[in-house]
Amino acid sequence: MASLVLTAVGTAIGGPLGGALGALVGSRIDGALFGPPDREGPRLTELKVTTSSYGAPLARHFGTMRAAGTIIWATDLKESAEKSGGGKGRPSTTTYSYSSSFAVALASRKIERVGRIWADGNLLRGAAGDLKVQGALRVYTGTGDQLPDPLIASAEGSECPAFRGLAYCVFENLQLADFGNRIPALTFEIVADDGQVSLAELVSPAQPAGEVGRTLDDLEGYSDEGGALADTLATIDRAYPLASDAGAAGLSISSGDPVGNPVLVLPAPVVDRQGDGFGGLSGKRERARPDAAGVPAGLRYYDIDRDYQAGLQRASGRASPERNRIIDFPGALQAASAKRLADAAAERAGWARDRLAYRIAEIDPSLSPGQIVSVPGQPGKWRVEAWEWRETGLELDLQRLPQRHGTAAAAAPGRVLGSVDIVATPTVLEAYELPWDGNGSSDTRQVFAAASSTSQGWTGAALYGENNGALFPIGATGSRRSVVGTTLGALRPAASVLIDRESDIEVQLMSTDFVLDSVDLAALAQGANRALVGEEIVQFATAQSLGEGRWRLSGLLRGRGGTEHFALVGSPQGSGFVMLDARPVALDVNELGTATAVAAIGLSDEEPVVDAISGLGSSLRPPCPVHPKAREEDDGSLALAWTRRARGTWAWSGTVEVPMVEQAEAYEVGLGDPDAPDVMWQVSEPALVIASADLGALRSDHGGKALWVRQIGTHARSLPLLMTTIN
Repeated sequence: MASLVLTAVGTAIGGPLGGALGALVGSRIDGALFGPPDREGPRLTELKVTTSSYGAPLARHFGTMRAAGTIIWATDLKESAEKSGGGKGRPSTTTYSYSSSFAVALASRKIERVGRIWADGNLLRGAAGDLKVQGALRVYTGTGDQLPDPLIASAEGSECPAFRGLAYCVFENLQLADFGNRIPALTFEIVADDGQVSLAELVSPAQPAGEVGRTLDDLEGYSDEGGALADTLATIDRAYPLASDAGAAGLSISSGDPVGNPVLVLPAPVVDRQGDGFGGLSGKRERARPDAAGVPAGLRYYDIDRDYQAGLQRASGRASPERNRIIDFPGALQAASAKRLADAAAERAGWARDRLAYRIAEIDPSLSPGQIVSVPGQPGKWRVEAWEWRETGLELDLQRLPQRHGTAAAAAPGRVLGSVDIVATPTVLEAYELPWDGNGSSDTRQVFAAASSTSQGWTGAALYGENNGALFPIGATGSRRSVVGTTLGALRPAASVLIDRESDIEVQLMSTDFVLDSVDLAALAQGANRALVGEEIVQFATAQSLGEGRWRLSGLLRGRGGTEHFALVGSPQGSGFVMLDARPVALDVNELGTATAVAAIGLSDEEPVVDAISGLGSSLRPPCPVHPKAREEDDGSLALAWTRRARGTWAWSGTVEVPMVEQAEAYEVGLGDPDAPDVMWQVSEPALVIASADLGALRSDHGGKALWVRQIGTHARSLPLLMTTIN
């Protein structure tokens, strides 16, 4: 209040200078009337973000700290365009992405390394050194012989500095899509020194010749933002009390709250008969502040367990009804250590209200500022804060020390919603084409990409078609992983007409967090638990976990969707396994074109992951006819009949005629090799009669050869169905 009044009066009388002087005087009056301010020390910065202010000081970091840097070099945003789609009357889509290259200064002294990096509060770089978005990172630790960064040198030429003695990092082509196409606000976990903070390192090189014997126990990080050395030491003194002696040997710094040090017993005080000097008539005068305004109520710090966010630990004991003072300490601590420092600071401040002016007659060589002494007739221990030699004797300014140290109380850092740090792992890709399932157009191929990885840190991949080694974009996978794996044993051959209760199959899934479920027969009939094993589509009723990502599948329906010819062959050990659920990505066949392979490039993929599309053509190929009948009639002719099927009819009740799907009903009946038949007939109904004379000729010229039939579809022919053998 006094500062406001005197500032206004001073400005009215003496202008701006008078206002400044009035404010200074007023602040002194406020301090005397109302006590010290509520906060003591440099205000914690609540994790400042990266800036690019010209001339801004760079902090010196010690131990491990989380801090923002200063952008010292940057390029313009780089725009990339990717065109996809188009063709057959469909418009194409052009997707734009942006990246930037820039350098960030981290510290004005050498560091050991950079740990995690946060961008807009989320992890950009994990503890394992992996970037969560596309880009490259190079860290320069600030050595005296570091070379210029090649990217900056290519842009700046011979004028490129090496920034020797300055720790900095360079981001090259950092993708900005996750940050609104702008350079995000960055903070860095900077490991300047391995181990705890050293006070000797902190005061160097400003420290003159002398000794630093004070240790900073449990202080795991500290940032010196610059300024006078006295201000830095004063900040540390609030949490770690210091004792300084500027003797002939230079500045000596020791603990201001030593435990176990020898105690020097002071001689009797010197009497001053005038009574108005230092220490009064008796040579000692005790002073005590009656209020507790100077006792801190707590300590604010950077909490390590909360990713270096600002935390607060309150001193134990009874809450004071007066104004509470909080110590702001810019150090990185565990919650328990901060609690111990807060308790110790409050205890010291409470006892330190007792001061003693004491005069002795002669100098003891072992007596110096910071020395712990005992005073005749006074309980407890005292510390020599200052001393001065005068004609009346040696005047000592003593401060009472705590008589006992309290037991450390339990402390917790509080909960924090930190970013999950999971290392991104390489992409695993399975590309395949499936028989048409009846959804969508019957003239469109159904091609899928099942992309996955071994960990949840996988963030997805861009997809490309591959033709003769050339890649072209066809979409993206998204971040949801498909359930994929490999078979640990062979799947034996079996017919597809009944549930295979004899066979089971063991599968090793790609990740241990993948889970398979068991279902009942009703769910199986509705299409549940479909999986691709090799090129055969199966369904399973029971899934039993064997641990470590291994599963045993039983109660199998084999050869689903027209893949019964693969069921009759079986699948060898090591065949691919893909769950046919909603996770695999359906590819746009217009974009895919004639490509026979698909490639994926994810965050951790050094090279494109390429997989040939299995089952090519299966979407447009009619299923093989069934129920062959071959009967020799009384007139010597051979009557052939079969039952057709249709694409998209995965479940057939047997009571409703299946749809045609194809433009016309047509069949091809052949003798011999299906790829190069010796004789061939084409019919438009599921039957054929071979006359007696023709049958005799066939037996004479082609005896022992197979007679087969396959359906001619709009786009392809089905696989052949064996009708009989000509004998």
